[in-house]
Order: sequence, then structure tokens, then C-alpha cells
Amino acid sequence: MALHPCRDRGGIVGWGESSLEGHTEAVEGATMALRETFLGWDGDRIQDIWQHAYRSRFYRGGPVLMSALSGLDIALWDIKGKKLGVPVWQLLGGKVRDKVKVYGWIGGDSPQAVLEGATKRKEQGFTAVKMNGTGAVDWIDSPSVLMDTIARVRDVRSLGLDVGVDFHGRLHKGMAKQLAKLLSPLQPMFIEEPLLPTQPEEIADLAQMIVTPIALGERLYTRHDFRPYLEKRAIDIAQPDVSHCGGISELHRIASLTEIYDVALAPHCPLGPIALAACIQVDLTAPNFVIQEMSWQMHYNQGADLFTYIVDPAVFAIEHGYIEALSGPGLGIEVNETLVRETAARYVQEKAWRNDVWTGADGSLREW
Repeated sequence: MALHPCRDRGGIVGWGESSLEGHTEAVEGATMALRETFLGWDGDRIQDIWQHAYRSRFYRGGPVLMSALSGLDIALWDIKGKKLGVPVWQLLGGKVRDKVKVYGWIGGDSPQAVLEGATKRKEQGFTAVKMNGTGAVDWIDSPSVLMDTIARVRDVRSLGLDVGVDFHGRLHKGMAKQLAKLLSPLQPMFIEEPLLPTQPEEIADLAQMIVTPIALGERLYTRHDFRPYLEKRAIDIAQPDVSHCGGISELHRIASLTEIYDVALAPHCPLGPIALAACIQVDLTAPNFVIQEMSWQMHYNQGADLFTYIVDPAVFAIEHGYIEALSGPGLGIEVNETLVRETAARYVQEKAWRNDVWTGADGSLREW
């Protein structure tokens, strides 16, 4: 992740999180371009800055530019909240709820490992979890490769936990239809990215075949990208990512847009504390919000975790599946800037993270 401190003329520091997993260098370049453009602008004019960042260049949208804009936007909202001495949710119109429901990830490739992870999450106070559905699967594979998924979900449900199953866009249409049907009797909370986000028509077809809610949106970057899914009645739960979709400003707009279509909001956030705090600011104000992803002790975390760089982890304390509304000014968290800078200095030569690349038995590329 990339943490970006932004300072206004009065010396107030706001923090933003610009992340694009696997393409760190591209976002760093786009962020430098934004810095050159907006250095010296009035930071109170958040919407004016957002519109110029998005519209003033000929090319717009997409994961790189929107991720860079996300970090800037989040930082500007943090500054404005701190300047006025109120949480960001107050500036968005105030709360419609006093706490937000959250879920945690469970990892592991075997049913036993997943069961152990789910048991730990329950002890931590979660009432809902999410898990990857499958590993690498061929375009059309043996139906037997789906049986482990069913066993894992059944084990987790036996603990009384709700469970979301992330297909991760790994399955193609023929296999996704089979897995969605097999999961239906277990009543998962949702299935996520059952197909790749390039296929709104096919996802809409799938939505007509099943009763399980379909969630997606982490690879959609503006409200315009959500439009075909909404108009085709393809999704039930929107999962925009605040560090990819244009920050708090655009996440708030996407929440309002999806409400029109009776689509729930569950922001995607397997990222750091700044992104989580930014999501919660919107979650507290959105009538259609249902549940928030958080990355505490997520299986991908290495070297640092969700609470590593914040002064008071208690702001994210989980009780009976919920986090209380953040009450501090701005984003409501305090970043340990000294530790951030020390860590950045140590890892200046560290290679940027890359996702795994999977191939099948025949050597052909498979979806990760």
C-alpha cells in the first residue's frame, strides 16, 4: 500500500491511501503528477480538485488514475474534518447508524485450516467471514474440483457464521454456474466476482439463474463503471474500493447511485487502516450499507498488519460483529508517522508486491 500525507497551508496533515496491488510504480507516477498539478491549491475545494483531477486531462478513469486520485481525495477529507474538528461522516450529512457490521477473511487451502480460521474469527467477535472459493480451475474442469469448496463452506456455516464466497473471477461461465448452484443450499451471504468484471451480460444471466446475492465492484473504478451492472440487474451488492474508485467522494456517490437500484453497499477493503477508516466514514452515512470488509490478520498480510501503523488500534475494536462509529476528527485515526517513515526508509530497495501467476497442467495461464 502507499500512504500519502498531505499538508494544508495551516499545517494540518491529512492521510490518504493510494493502492493498486501489483502496479505500485504506476500509481506512484500518477500520484506525482497530481502533486505537481495541485500543489498550492485551496484544499477546502475538494470537489473542484476532484473534478479537475478526473476531467481536465483527456484520458480519465481506469485503475491507475483513479487509485492515485483516491489517495488525494481521502487526504483532503481528512484535513477538512480535522480543520473543523469533526469526523468526515458529519461532513457527509451525518450518521444513519451508530456502528458498522464487519467481516474478516479466513485463509487456508484445506477444509480443516479454514475451519480453524473461522473458529478464531468467531472468538475475535466476528459473526461473518469471507473465503476464497477455489484455487486454479480450468475453463471447463472436472466437477470434482468444486467439492472442496462445498466442504469448506459447510464447515464454516456449522459454526453459525455467515460466509461470503469469493470466486475472484477465477471461474469461467460453465464452472461458475455449477459452483453457484452447489452453494445455494448452504445459503452463503453472497458470492463475489463469480465472473470477470468484463462480463456484465453474462453476470446478469447468472443472476437470473440463482437466488444467492451477487457481489462485485473492486475492479470497477467509477460510478460510470457500475452503470451497466445496475441497468442489467446483474448485482445485489456493490463493492467499490475506496483506494481505487476515487476516494471518499466517489464512494459516497456510488452509494447513492446503487441505492436507486435497491443494491446494497459493502465496500471492498483488504487494505490498510486509512482505507478502512475512509470506508467507515461513508458506511455510517449510507442507508444501503450492509457490511464492511477489514484486513486484520488477513492471510495475505506479511511484515505488517492492519493495526501496525496506527497509534490506537482500539478504534477498530470488534464487538458482536460490529465496530463502533469512529468519533475522532477527520478519518478518526492517528497514523504513527514516525514508524511509517522509518519503515519506508528500511524498505526503499524492497521490490513491489506482485500477485501469483497460475498455470494449469498444460502450461496455459489461469486466472488468479
